[in-house]
Amino acid sequence: MYRWGHVGASLFCYAPLGAALGRTGETGLAALGVAVAVAVATLPDADERLPIAHRGPTHTVWFVAAAALVSAALGAALGRAIGRPLAVAGAVGSATAVSLTSHLLADSVTPMGIRPLSPVSAWHHSFDLTPAADRRANAALLAAGTTFAAGCLALALAAP
Repeated sequence: MYRWGHVGASLFCYAPLGAALGRTGETGLAALGVAVAVAVATLPDADERLPIAHRGPTHTVWFVAAAALVSAALGAALGRAIGRPLAVAGAVGSATAVSLTSHLLADSVTPMGIRPLSPVSAWHHSFDLTPAADRRANAALLAAGTTFAAGCLALALAAP
């Protein structure tokens, strides 16, 4: 998928977590999570500007785990400034993990697919539903993610 498709997938997958945080009164952490999820939605595609194969190491569960741990550590460091290192670390690390996992899921609907367990396994996964460049598919993902996130937010804020 392309940028806007990945942003939509990220919003779609993060929305329930953000709504749960909002429901418990943690609207600041929920908003931080949305910002992080959108910011890292296309991080795996940085491989296009690196001397490594596209959909190689940055499109694996190992990359997702490493990036989530690094972002959680950065969140803890930032959270110390407000006296909530664990809360911020959890919000940032979880948002990163969910967003990057959504990236892998979105790329798995394309014919090129992904090798999520490489180099441990050569298993290749592809639903082979739509090319990554399909404008309609990317727009549909963005629309679905935005709509679902807005709905989750509305439900979280409307509940007593």
